[in-house]
Amino acid sequence: MSEKTKKIFVILSLVFVTCVSLVSLGIAYTGGIRGLGLLGVWFFLTFGIVVVLAQMIPAGILFVSFVGTVFSSQRKSEMPMGAA
Repeated sequence: MSEKTKKIFVILSLVFVTCVSLVSLGIAYTGGIRGLGLLGVWFFLTFGIVVVLAQMIPAGILFVSFVGTVFSSQRKSEMPMGAA
């Protein structure tokens, strides 16, 4: 991977985390939380959302491979292997 691509990924990830944290800060503030509790709820929402979204990538990969396996007719023409 080139340096330019790495820089683009770093910038995109920082923009993503910043957007998620600003939205969660707005949700917490609109919910009536003030003071030090606002900071705690902000961290909880931000990292909770990031963790859930990070888990959706491997879950999607597993789901797509499961659906592909269930509906594939790849081995219909093969002979079953018998015990010798």
